[in-house]
Amino acid sequence: MRDAGSEPRTVGVEEELLLVDGRSGQPVAVVDAVLAAAVGAPDEESPGLEREAKREQLEVVSPPCRTLDELARSILLGRRRADDAARRVGVRAAALGTSVLPVDSHVTPSPRYAAIGKRFGVTMREQLTCGFHVHVAVSDDAEGVAVLDRIRPWLPVLLVLSGNSPFWRGENTGYASYRYQAWGRWPSAGVYDRFGSPAEYHRVVASLIASGVVLDPGMIYFDARLSAHYPTVEVRVADVCMDAENAVVIAALVRALVETAAREWRGGIEPVSAESAVLRLAMWSASRFGIGGTGLVDPIAGAPRSPRAAVSELLSHVAAALDHAGDRARVERGVTRMLAEGTGADRQLRVLSEGGSLRAVVMDAVEFTNRGSAASSAPSAA
Repeated sequence: MRDAGSEPRTVGVEEELLLVDGRSGQPVAVVDAVLAAAVGAPDEESPGLEREAKREQLEVVSPPCRTLDELARSILLGRRRADDAARRVGVRAAALGTSVLPVDSHVTPSPRYAAIGKRFGVTMREQLTCGFHVHVAVSDDAEGVAVLDRIRPWLPVLLVLSGNSPFWRGENTGYASYRYQAWGRWPSAGVYDRFGSPAEYHRVVASLIASGVVLDPGMIYFDARLSAHYPTVEVRVADVCMDAENAVVIAALVRALVETAAREWRGGIEPVSAESAVLRLAMWSASRFGIGGTGLVDPIAGAPRSPRAAVSELLSHVAAALDHAGDRARVERGVTRMLAEGTGADRQLRVLSEGGSLRAVVMDAVEFTNRGSAASSAPSAA
């Protein structure tokens, strides 16, 4: 068992990136060519590149990291490696939660994806979304499920901080994260109930698979889940972040939430009550209004609250865990900047409102994704 004097938990991330034409900004189905063009095979300490469900996207997978500096270097290196390979075949990599431009996407050839396409029809055909998944180490399933039960009320705040998908099929949706809405079309996606024990968690997963609707454990798309491949809790609510430093901050907050939840469990503190029906409202409001909205919902009280209040409460909740990892100053700076400047969704909308086209929004995102620095800069319309 871990104690407060142990090293910080390892944290790793998966970033899903869009592959877009370097001139038009249109997503292009070239992932196989991009992977073939990638130079050198990464070692265990370097980020890897992998296929995703659609040929217009690429996943960048970091190794487990102990410090935020390590994680930041891995994210920047992974983005650079992805974009360098993309450039070799005439495209670019962009951290966008959804395509800004209309697109008919293409399923990655595999028996599994073909079976999913046959089962889910238009949901699979239209599904081109890019998320940001954070893995944090846990000691075993008992600790992992205890964490899942205790982090539920805080997941809407992570979505607020990551919104980066206001467009869908060429239209301004009015949502900060339309990715979360599109992803919610999967029947196993979204809010989950409290489990109480590893046995109950695995019973629920088995029952979903036994229903015949969900094809396999990989389709358990809860907002957070036990990883099927690593000894981690995987938090899946966030959009991929245009700003690499925002990604680092969100990963740090996830690690702090996991550590805080595990300490509560070891201390015999029960999870707070948050009804799933109300939590779904909170997730919807976070997706709809984002960091600049006023209509967010407190999933515990069921009452409206501001993003600033929600973020402040989260920071207070995880303060001890942030201190333990040495992350507090960096996270507080990052959150302050996000509250002042907005997220990727706000940046996309600013580019469009300042006279840019939808293509300009994509091109701005490409440059911002790959600039190698998380410092603020004014958006420019290409």
